[in-house]
Amino acid sequence: MMSTDQFEQYYKEKLWEAIPEIYRNEDGLAEKPGVLRAIVSVLAQQAAILRRSQDRLWDDQFIELCDEWAVPYIGDLVATRLLSALNLRGRRVDVAKTIYYRRRKGTPRVLEELINDISGWEGKMVEQFEKLARSRHGLDALPGPLAGKYSGTMPGGWADLRNQREAELASGPFEEFFHTPDVRRYSGMTGRYAIPKLAFYLYRLKAFEAIAVTPFALGDDRRFGFDPSGREIPLFSKSENSRDWNQWHSAANAEIPAPIPCRLLGNGQYIITAEIIRTLTANGMSQAAADELQKIAGLRFKSESSLYAFISTFSSAAEIQNDIVFLPLLSLSIDLDCAKSILLPDAHTDFQNPLDVNSIVVGFKDPDRVITTEHITAASLKSWPFVIKKELAIDAEKGLFMFKDPLAENVKLFIAYHYGFSGPIGAGTYYRPWIVTSKPDVETIGGGALKSLELPVDGISQINDSKSYGPVDDVTKIVNLVLQAKSAERPYIRLEQDWILSSEANSNAKLTLDGLWIGAKGNTNAKIILKGDFDCVVIRNCTIDPGGSKNLLLEEILPLWLSIQGTVANLCIDSSILGTVCIEASGIVEELSISDSIIQSVDATVKALNIDTGKSIIQRSTIFGDTDLHRLEASEALFTGNVSITDTQKGCFRYSAALKTNRLPHPYESFLFSMDAKQWFTSRRFGEPGYAQLSDTAPEKLRLGAENGSEMGAFSNLLNPVKSDGLRSKVNEYMPFGLIPIFIHQT
Repeated sequence: MMSTDQFEQYYKEKLWEAIPEIYRNEDGLAEKPGVLRAIVSVLAQQAAILRRSQDRLWDDQFIELCDEWAVPYIGDLVATRLLSALNLRGRRVDVAKTIYYRRRKGTPRVLEELINDISGWEGKMVEQFEKLARSRHGLDALPGPLAGKYSGTMPGGWADLRNQREAELASGPFEEFFHTPDVRRYSGMTGRYAIPKLAFYLYRLKAFEAIAVTPFALGDDRRFGFDPSGREIPLFSKSENSRDWNQWHSAANAEIPAPIPCRLLGNGQYIITAEIIRTLTANGMSQAAADELQKIAGLRFKSESSLYAFISTFSSAAEIQNDIVFLPLLSLSIDLDCAKSILLPDAHTDFQNPLDVNSIVVGFKDPDRVITTEHITAASLKSWPFVIKKELAIDAEKGLFMFKDPLAENVKLFIAYHYGFSGPIGAGTYYRPWIVTSKPDVETIGGGALKSLELPVDGISQINDSKSYGPVDDVTKIVNLVLQAKSAERPYIRLEQDWILSSEANSNAKLTLDGLWIGAKGNTNAKIILKGDFDCVVIRNCTIDPGGSKNLLLEEILPLWLSIQGTVANLCIDSSILGTVCIEASGIVEELSISDSIIQSVDATVKALNIDTGKSIIQRSTIFGDTDLHRLEASEALFTGNVSITDTQKGCFRYSAALKTNRLPHPYESFLFSMDAKQWFTSRRFGEPGYAQLSDTAPEKLRLGAENGSEMGAFSNLLNPVKSDGLRSKVNEYMPFGLIPIFIHQT
């Protein structure tokens, strides 16, 4: 980060003035002028560093403000057991809250707070003795108020097998069923439920915001998909847990960053109060209807259908069940703590920050209107010929939504939601600081076609929203083109044919693609083709769709290739997700660098990487498919297919994994396996939240095989094993004596 304190300039002039004028004059007349001035500049830099260090001496006494070197010293003052130096955030939080932890040692509150404080994940701690079935005795509280929120299961009781929808809660932190004791050692599903067990359910996936995205339309102005590529994706709930220590509470089901089941989205609970009845009466409801509603004031209804059914017994049922009365009644009486109220918006939603409070928002622009909870129903829209009674139906499990009536022409649809992924790889709505400081020459917004005027051959073009764009003009005569997405935005570029990026007669051209999600339209076979002479091509935080699934129109989403048909001196792929990368038509790549990325070929007959020229450097990346390279230097890389290296005398294959039968250069501390096991990954299909994430079934040499003790592959930099070890050590430190912790990865 560039300093703005001007200390270097200040000390440069100060020192220069202290030198006798004769020497300053001679420095300008010398055979090599400016040598003395350069020496003064070096001294000024060191003086500026010393001054900044002195100015920070006060800040270094406080854990919130100090530099990293000071954290261990402050940790010594409170006598804490320091975490790994790799887990910088967790170590700083641990030192900051050590006294706080000790004052509350052994309480469920501290044990649950440790999950986020130490690892940065979300989670929930459950005392497993509470999940044991038992006979109740006379000293127990009345079971009615303690019944399961969703299933109605009484505490310590047995599951109601007729209640199928609540079975999805089983084996999770929010399950409402009870179990017989299991005293075996914990492994998988065995040994979970026993008196001394404390279960820590860990959610490693992050929920990322997607705001003002162009939905995928099915063509009838009623049916849409949230994902702009047309994939079925699970929508995620956002984390609602307060970071204020004094406002902490154990997370509810709708407050965990995890896929939203239909049951949860439809969980609306209602309480009618006298104030609500007075409001409805003031808005035109009859006194007779008010008198009947007064009879159920203070009662809690666990669903909209149960409230509706109860009102059906009233003599004024026709008036109350009319939308003019019933919809305002639902809006006013919904319990603010129920899942539907937490996940879906109310009339106070701000279009500038639509996801500040809620997880899913659907509305309209010009004029601004949000569809609120009383107009929304949760539904399974797998079978589209579906009749709905509300204005909008949402299928959060598949990322679909449907209107009761077709939308009018020129209606501007607005959607905002959360999607899940492991970390900041590929195009995503996360913060990219280097973009914030850039100054674009051309800025684009609103979606639609990308014309050549919006893609300057020598300048920065920036897309400022997450809309869908296409078609895209070819770009020729490139000198230094930068096409980037604004920080925290994820525009989707849909190609209808090959996209040619060419320098033509220009030599040593430069090209940068940053933050873009690029895919092909429908069944289109398309490529991104690089032609001409490029000194450097950088693909950073991009997704070039690897395909492998179908969209909502049942069209195959075909993979998009990156084809090099010219000369590229340096091809740099950083924190990106790509399909096949190959050389065609006598193309040349002198040096290929891939870091923190995922490369996938969904076709077994097509290589994921086919670069048979130059040197390839692959670090902390996962390659799904076969690889054919000339020379390779790999570190913390994971190859699932066959790897063939032409020059095995040079290069190195260190702390990486590949098949034993592969042709590799100088393996060192690597894991060579006999066959590719798909169960080693949570998912290998792009678009699913656990894509390329190592599962708990992966061999230990993969999960802990990196040089720093982390995992091999694209998510090595997340340091999940290091965070997990730190969490275990702190749980053991602050846990009550004699209990046994178990750690369960939910996602």
